[in-house]
Amino acid sequence: MNLDHVFVCEHPALDFAATLRARRSTRFEMFVTPERLDAWYLESGLVDTITPAEEDDVRAAITVREAVYQLVTDRRLGEDFDRDALDVVNAAALRTPVTPQLTMAGRLVEATAPQALATVARQAVELLSGPEVPLLKECGNPECTRVYIDRSRGMRRQWCGMESCGNKIKAAAYRARKKAAPAVH
Repeated sequence: MNLDHVFVCEHPALDFAATLRARRSTRFEMFVTPERLDAWYLESGLVDTITPAEEDDVRAAITVREAVYQLVTDRRLGEDFDRDALDVVNAAALRTPVTPQLTMAGRLVEATAPQALATVARQAVELLSGPEVPLLKECGNPECTRVYIDRSRGMRRQWCGMESCGNKIKAAAYRARKKAAPAVH
């Protein structure tokens, strides 16, 4: 499995929730080390520099990530929020978030892992209480469990991303059609 972090969901909280891949089949954890968690925070653009995370930070991030995923799923399916997941996300959102600073060179965001996690939790709160809730969709690839915001014209987007899922599904469908087509002599 590719270890690169992927940002195709159109929202940081959704990309964060997608760091456990293939939830319905061969689950693949992206946050296997504190360094991988730090890498996500940096690659997401949430922070410019981060104090190195510890194992406890990874456990906390996974707990919040799973709660975010549960709440996103609840909202997408029109169900009431899971109370335990709600408590986890709200508790994380209460913590001190990242704080941008203005420097001579421009904006700088230095943070700890708990600050970065609080910021992701706050982003999840904003998403799940905001106007984009009706735009939440799950990827059409049966192996993928990413949820994304469909801002396409007519809400016709089917995949979390063409590179990650769309091309694979389209290529497989093409091969299946070719195989099923009668041979022309």
